[in-house]
Amino acid sequence: MITPVALPSISRPAHAASLGVGTGTPLLHVAQEFGLSCVPFVRMATGMNISGNGGVWWHNAAGSYARGQQPERGAVLSFPGSGGMNRGHVAVVSRVVNSRTIQVDHANWGGPGLRRGQVLRGAVVVDVSDRNDWTAVRHQVGFDSTTFGRTYPTHGFIYNRSVSGGAVVAQAGRFEEVADMTSPHAAQHLRLTSEMLRR
Repeated sequence: MITPVALPSISRPAHAASLGVGTGTPLLHVAQEFGLSCVPFVRMATGMNISGNGGVWWHNAAGSYARGQQPERGAVLSFPGSGGMNRGHVAVVSRVVNSRTIQVDHANWGGPGLRRGQVLRGAVVVDVSDRNDWTAVRHQVGFDSTTFGRTYPTHGFIYNRSVSGGAVVAQAGRFEEVADMTSPHAAQHLRLTSEMLRR
């Protein structure tokens, strides 16, 4: 069912800074706009090396990547399998608008005007959880940022840093690989993150 939802107003810069808008990690450029599923797109945009379909990323990230319930730029929003999305989904936070609204970049999300495997950038996602912990969200319908579809459960956010806060080093053979190959951008992302941390 599609329901119009009033969006919270976009935060002003001074307020936005206190919400962590400037924090997080940069997104890498992904030139491909079609023919991607969510996992390869997120790997290319973040350089993260997590195996499996989107629905198992939360569990497969445990012990390697930090996880939590607050959005930040460059974090991955993890959706478990549910309804017609039985393999789950992952999306990258491209902007924190306010404490209950973010924008994400991702691939292969359905909706009016969207083709299978298409990349959607700046899609609005609203936290509708009772505790403001991002465990239930609504996503804009197609290209319309003022209309939202059904409520989707989420695990939370996987941050592009290790549990201890340092850079993540891939561990070959730790998990069975069921999605496409790791991002060719991983080395570039680690370099950019390292440069950012030295500032």
